[in-house]
Amino acid sequence: MPAREGEADNVRPTTGWYILRPLVQDIPLAAEGHAAPAKISCIELYNENLYVGTTQAEILHFVSIPSDGADEVSAPQYIFASRLQPSYNAQAAMALQASPGVQQILLLPTVQKACVLCNGTLSFYSLPELSPAFGNTTVPNSTWVGGVDLSSKPEDEKTGVVVMICVKNKVRLVRIRDEARRVRDIEFPGCLISTRRGAFACVADSRSYALLDVENQQKITLFPIASSDENTDGGRVESIVSAAEPSLSSSRPMPSEGGADGKGHGRSTSLGAFVGGLGRRQGSPQSRSQERSTLATPESPLRDPSPSQSHTRNVSTPEASNARSTSPEKPLPAIPPRSDSLRGASLAALQSATLKPHICSPTVAEFLLTTGNAEDEPGVGIFVNLDGDVVRGTLQFDQYPRAVVTDGAGLEAESANHDQDREGFVLAAMYRTKNDDVKVPVIEIQRWDVDDNAGREWMELPQANHEDSSEPTGFGLREIKTSVRVPFAEVGELLRGKRLRLDKSLQKPEGAQKPTSSSSLDEWEVIRTQEEAEFGRRLGGQNCRITLWSGSSIWWILRNPLALKLEATIDQVVAGPLQGQQYAEIDRSRIIQTVNSIRGQEATSETEFLSLEYIRQKASLILIADLLARPSSLPAIQAADMKITEGLFMEGGVDPRVVLSLIPLLRDEVVEGQKGIWIHAGLIPVVERYRKITQKTFQDLATPDTLDLIKRYLNAWRQRKGFGSIADEVEVFQSVDAALLLVLLKQDTPEPSTARKPFPIRAELYALVDHGVDCFPRAVQLIESHFYLFVLSRLYQSRRMARKVLETWRRIIEGEYDAGGGLHDGEAEVRRYLVNIKDTALVDEYGTWLASRNPALGVQVFTNEASRVKYTPQSAILLLRRRAPSAVKFYLEHLVFGKKNYQYANDLISFYLDSVLSALTPSSSSLQNPSAQSILSDSYTAYRALRPPKPTYRAFITENASPLPWWHDRLRLLELIGGSHGSDFAFDVPSILARIEPFEQDLVPESIILDGRQGRHKQALKLLTHGLGDYHTAINYCLLGGASIFYPTTGSAALTPPSHDEQTRLFSYLLTEFLAIEDVSDRLERTSELLDRFGNWYDVHEVLELIPESWSVELLSGFLVSAFRQVVSERNEASVAKALSRAENLQVAAAFVEKCGEMGPQVEGRPEKDAAVS
Repeated sequence: MPAREGEADNVRPTTGWYILRPLVQDIPLAAEGHAAPAKISCIELYNENLYVGTTQAEILHFVSIPSDGADEVSAPQYIFASRLQPSYNAQAAMALQASPGVQQILLLPTVQKACVLCNGTLSFYSLPELSPAFGNTTVPNSTWVGGVDLSSKPEDEKTGVVVMICVKNKVRLVRIRDEARRVRDIEFPGCLISTRRGAFACVADSRSYALLDVENQQKITLFPIASSDENTDGGRVESIVSAAEPSLSSSRPMPSEGGADGKGHGRSTSLGAFVGGLGRRQGSPQSRSQERSTLATPESPLRDPSPSQSHTRNVSTPEASNARSTSPEKPLPAIPPRSDSLRGASLAALQSATLKPHICSPTVAEFLLTTGNAEDEPGVGIFVNLDGDVVRGTLQFDQYPRAVVTDGAGLEAESANHDQDREGFVLAAMYRTKNDDVKVPVIEIQRWDVDDNAGREWMELPQANHEDSSEPTGFGLREIKTSVRVPFAEVGELLRGKRLRLDKSLQKPEGAQKPTSSSSLDEWEVIRTQEEAEFGRRLGGQNCRITLWSGSSIWWILRNPLALKLEATIDQVVAGPLQGQQYAEIDRSRIIQTVNSIRGQEATSETEFLSLEYIRQKASLILIADLLARPSSLPAIQAADMKITEGLFMEGGVDPRVVLSLIPLLRDEVVEGQKGIWIHAGLIPVVERYRKITQKTFQDLATPDTLDLIKRYLNAWRQRKGFGSIADEVEVFQSVDAALLLVLLKQDTPEPSTARKPFPIRAELYALVDHGVDCFPRAVQLIESHFYLFVLSRLYQSRRMARKVLETWRRIIEGEYDAGGGLHDGEAEVRRYLVNIKDTALVDEYGTWLASRNPALGVQVFTNEASRVKYTPQSAILLLRRRAPSAVKFYLEHLVFGKKNYQYANDLISFYLDSVLSALTPSSSSLQNPSAQSILSDSYTAYRALRPPKPTYRAFITENASPLPWWHDRLRLLELIGGSHGSDFAFDVPSILARIEPFEQDLVPESIILDGRQGRHKQALKLLTHGLGDYHTAINYCLLGGASIFYPTTGSAALTPPSHDEQTRLFSYLLTEFLAIEDVSDRLERTSELLDRFGNWYDVHEVLELIPESWSVELLSGFLVSAFRQVVSERNEASVAKALSRAENLQVAAAFVEKCGEMGPQVEGRPEKDAAVS
């Protein structure tokens, strides 16, 4: 019968290791006309065929059909196909006192055969329809069939499968393929169970266990099944060679033994037409040529040899000498100590209640055996290896088990099959007595591969299936031959994606494109939902090979999927809070323990990966939601708990938009996008529930600890930008950035900061906007709404929006309110920014704006050599004249004084004159605001009043400069026209003279400079001597020829002095002016000083003629002494020159004489006629 609808839903979620799933329910165990009740005795499954053995000696054959043709992942549904009555000998069954009905069904898929043990008779069938094989051959008086090599691989069974058939007085090894051939007989009477690994088989009779070497035919007796049995001599090694071996020539096909005096094979079939096509029916095998065994003895037909053909083999034969070398005296290790209750049991009790032996092989080299005292007393599981040595620790069973199954390869296994888990478990079927002395069938589960005693669990059967719990055969446990994929719809329902629907007000994606139509999005959502549902159906499937039967139902026993197990653990904690209408406190430590239990666990499949992800997300979501919803009236969460919560919060990996949707105010920043938020379906109830019960406002949550936690969480998510594994990356990081920005704005103090170094919160705010945000339009709105203009400008800078940056700074400089402050020396920031940008239009606009506000600073934008926008002097002057006239003068100063570009000197002089003359223009003045004429007049009077030695007039007015702009311009004008740029520097003298002519009395230094430029040296020296009283400058005027006066002491150009005659002429003019000084003392002092210092430029006669006779000689003593010295010096120099000339003449004459002496006398030639005569 198929499983009833909703049967799986009736299975309660559990935190245990295993879980039940229905396989077949309401099986018609008893055929019509049978009054005796029938029970399930064994089951087996092969491909799509389920075989159920009953106590009425019948096999019920079920076949599977898909529950839905379009659904490939649903659990298969089994329907009843036929009822088979295997052959057995009723008299032999009564003699053996065997359990009634079908005892075993052994499937051999590789050779398409099945062995059925029914009431002590073994028969053979072909798969899958169970038609008789080998001519309906049977083996009577059988107690067990099995012993298939658990270590063999399918390719090893191509020559046939060797099974062990336990008959009354021996164990027979038979190779089954196209026919059944005996391999050998082993003397081991009364064998009830066998499990084989290679050449070693662990077997048991009614009293003890033994280890058989089936190739070398030796036996090691292990220990008794009943711990109180003291008659078993364990540890002995003995030969078990059969006393009647078949002859080497006996190899005939097996004769038929069935149906003669017992019940024959019969079948009643339903749905015959359907079953007829399930598989190919195999006829009886024909005679074949003899096959040779690769084992120690040749194979022979499965028939007992006659006594005449038998012979005795003892241990001394050559075959025995080549056997496994095991000392007969080698004892087994001591059996672990039993409890006093087990040790004190009597033999009579043992005989009255014989314990059923159980043998499992969890690993390739170990067997698990059970021992105990009585069925209603505790049992012990003992592991032995292939040497018969006890290994590992023992297992304790609450009661002696009725069936034992191992599952899993074990943690120490190097590799496990694809359908086998690493963790090793032992499942034992037993009855437990409840408080009311009612026996309940349970499955006891414990680990066998760990020594730290991980605990035990008991799984009860559904109540409807064990009303007959007093019967020992009411339920059973079985590991089937082949594994079957069993789906878990619940896992898919938890792990599949599902859209989280938020309020309509939250659905406002920033900068997202508008959908072309709502119908297209609805269609996309329908398709996505279908895809997620299909994906969920593919998840959670699990390979299973352990079955449980109880009453008329059969169940799968499966590993509890990780998602369901941990989900149940968490639900136990939050079940109450999630169901109520008000907040209820949860046990946070249990959720933390649940997450810690999977820490470091690596996923081995897609389902396990998603399960681990889902549990981490759910746990972290519950912890943070509980923190947010926790009323302030409850005690605060401990710091350690908060730290752990934060760690799990960071590791959870849940979509941050889900978390933000739980926080008031921040939920307004969630961007769903066009396609919404898709998360694990199991998380949606948690989100919806906590959103309903959270009563806090953002102000309630805005504690430093909570806001810092939210900030760290959002910053951790920002570090994941660019990860390809993040779905809906655009919407996720828009939401994260907007929420983080809002939190920082709320945390920051609105008062402007005067400190250069920002506060920590402000620094975080700057770092956020400097690195850029994905929610740019929303960020602008948030910052504007909080009046953080400087932060807004930094946000614009992160996007290289230069115009917006300058606009924002302009707003701040012009006085608009900036809540956060931060723009220190805004005009200087504008200048630096303009130098670094390359947009000419922006530099023109904001450079002239800055120059109009601060001409000296603004001009630097156009004069900076590092500026990325270059200006020619002409273009800069034109631009400044048009937009910032007040800055033209500063730019010309840069050209003339900085760049030495004197072609713009006249323009600069004109600006200076405009400034000075405008100040000298008659206007209203008062004592509080004196006129420029009075200031200049006072400066002349004050300078003339100074007693020597005194500075030059230029130094005087520089040191005592007025803060008035025109005074600064006058100093610059004097520097420019005073000759500091060299004699070659030319300017328009007539034009300047024309402009200053009305103010000659006020502008004395300017008039002196212009007179000198025109060659009017007498007038210039007269103004210097009598107008200013600057005697030092007058002397310099003579030395330099009037080329450079009123110039700074440093930075002036090199000058070429005039000739000595020109200097003499100028000093002559100066002497005349000094002699005209009104003050007698000044006249005498200045004149004597001039003659003393510069007497070389004067003629004594001329000086004596100019000096009044009333002056004493003492006043001119210095000059006269110097003059006389000069005369004497000149006379001495003349004498020396004359003497040198005489000496030179003598030297020349002496040299001539000497030369003539060297040449000797010379005869001058005669006239030509005298020469001819001779």
